[in-house]
Parts: sequence; structure tokens; C-alpha cells
Amino acid sequence: MNELLPVFSPIVPFCKLIQGGLQEGMTLTVCGRVLPDADRFHVNLQHNSDVVLQINPRYKWFWTVCGYVVHNSCQNGKWGWEETKSEIPFPRGQKFTLQIVVTRDSYKISANGKPFSEYKHRIPFQNVDSICIGGMVELSLVAFQHLAPHHAAPLGSFRIPYKSIIHGGLQPDKVIIIIQGVINPQANRMWFSLRHKTGIAFNCVACFNENEVVCNSYEDGEWGQEERFRDMPFKRGQPFQVTICCSPDNYEVFVNGGLAHTYNHRYTELQEIDVLEINGNVQLSFVQP
Repeated sequence: MNELLPVFSPIVPFCKLIQGGLQEGMTLTVCGRVLPDADRFHVNLQHNSDVVLQINPRYKWFWTVCGYVVHNSCQNGKWGWEETKSEIPFPRGQKFTLQIVVTRDSYKISANGKPFSEYKHRIPFQNVDSICIGGMVELSLVAFQHLAPHHAAPLGSFRIPYKSIIHGGLQPDKVIIIIQGVINPQANRMWFSLRHKTGIAFNCVACFNENEVVCNSYEDGEWGQEERFRDMPFKRGQPFQVTICCSPDNYEVFVNGGLAHTYNHRYTELQEIDVLEINGNVQLSFVQP
């Protein structure tokens, strides 16, 4: 299987070849922020000059000031009929996560962890060889996963505390961890940890009573210096998606599309970090790996 590496904070306009093309079950994730004065932006899946799928939020267009989202395809220079949604789940000035899941019959599209639309294939998805993004938007992450988060289990299917093995350990700019679920309405704490045999390389705790996130490491039998983040990205009773990206220097934690915080590596033998644990007042619907 071809390795597709995530791209962090790319410049717009952005275009990247998808080596090996799209495969059924693949997920494309785009995280970013819509500019405050945006009139439109687009995410295209392309084959050479053909646009196999365009997702095009338009914020002011002729008859409407509320905006809408257009889905369409362009083949041999000719655009097809527009499929529209009369709502925009990407508010101006706000962060967002857009995910496109490739299925046999269609693309399933979600916004900020919630299903948004479905687009039936007009051109075979196997033709797609690149993703291109343009317009009035800033990007923080473009990533590719071969397992679709939307093939999620019912809430409560994952036993808490949850533990999974990261085969081969963490590999900078290659391993992406995705956690989806719902915070319990009366939650006190929820946390996830990345562990190795003798300690905890990265522990991230959402403290709801204190309304803050606390990150730390546990090495040689002792906790280190806490790093506290006062901007709480999680809400009691609300769904969430966490994406953890491991770079050579740090962990980047995205929550619902926005970069919530970064945490510099204290334990640097990254390939020895091979366990993910999740605990606390949370129900899970999807975890990768």
C-alpha cells in the first residue's frame, strides 16, 4: 500500500499528487480556517485537468446572502449539473474539519465530525490523482487515511479504559491517531496517553471542572512539568474528533479541525512509543490505530 504523508500548514493554493490514486475506504481530511471576508473556497479531487469532485462553499452568490455549498464535476472542460446544499457548515472566520470518505458508489462528506452530504460518482474515483484546494481559506493539515472514520461503531462499543497497540511505534509525519466520540454530559475528566514500556511519553487530560487541558510526561517514576492550556476545545455532552499528528519535534493535537495545542517531545525514542490509552468520562465511536 502506498504511503501518503500528511502535509502541515500548506500554502493556498495547494495541490498534491495522490500516489497510487484513491482506494475504496480511504479518507481525506482537510483542516483549516475560513478567512473572515471569504466569498468562496474549493476542495477539488482531480484527474489532470478534469475535476472529479468539487466541494465549493459560496458565501454570497446572486440570490442568497446566506450561502450554500456546490458539489460538481468537470470533464473535458464541461461542468455538469450542480448539486447544492443550502447551508454552509464552515462559518467565516472559524476553524473546520472536512472529511471525504471514498466508498464504492459515492463520496461521503462530513463537516466538523458530522455527516454533511453524499456525492454519487460521475467519474470513477480510481481516476483521481491529486487534491487541489484554493480560495479564501487557510490550511493547517491535509491528511490521508486508508481506514474510514465514518465506518464507526455505535457509541459505547469501545470499553473504557481503552487500549490499543501502535504497531511499529510512532513514526514522525507518518502515524496519525484519530479519536472520535462524545463527552459525557456530567464529565469531570477525559484523557489519552501515548505510552512506552517504562513511562508515558504524552499524557493529555481535559479537565472540565477547571476548564483547561493539562499535558505532561511520566518518566523514571516521576511526572514532569505540567503544560496547561486554558482554551478548552471539548464540551460536555458534545461530539468531538481528535487528530494527533507526530512530527519530528512535537505532537500537534487538532480538535474538531482546529489546532488545539502542541507538545514538544520529552521522550525522543518515538518508535518505542507503541500504546494508546483512552480513559475518563467519554464514549468512543472510532479510534485509529
